[in-house]
Amino acid sequence: MYVIIETGGKQYQVEVGQEIFVEKLGVEANDTVTIDKVIVVSGEDGIKVGAPYVENASVSATVVKNGKGKKVTVLTYKPKKGSSKRKIGHRQPYTKLKIEAING
Repeated sequence: MYVIIETGGKQYQVEVGQEIFVEKLGVEANDTVTIDKVIVVSGEDGIKVGAPYVENASVSATVVKNGKGKKVTVLTYKPKKGSSKRKIGHRQPYTKLKIEAING
């Protein structure tokens, strides 16, 4: 059984017991999160597709940790313009979730 959920403007296909990295949520470690934006539910009785979301379906997950991803380096450079060079680094924050239960 799997579901497709939406969080942080992205869609994820998840199953029970799976750990996923999502955009940072405003919760602490070891908290329980309920995601009710379920787009597709696939089970023994077939596939249910929502318009846009499946009614009475939700996913329960536990927050494993919050953190930052690996650094992404951006370099801008304009040739023949003197010293027009700029280097910027960015680390995207994330929340790691462990899927506990699929309801609905």
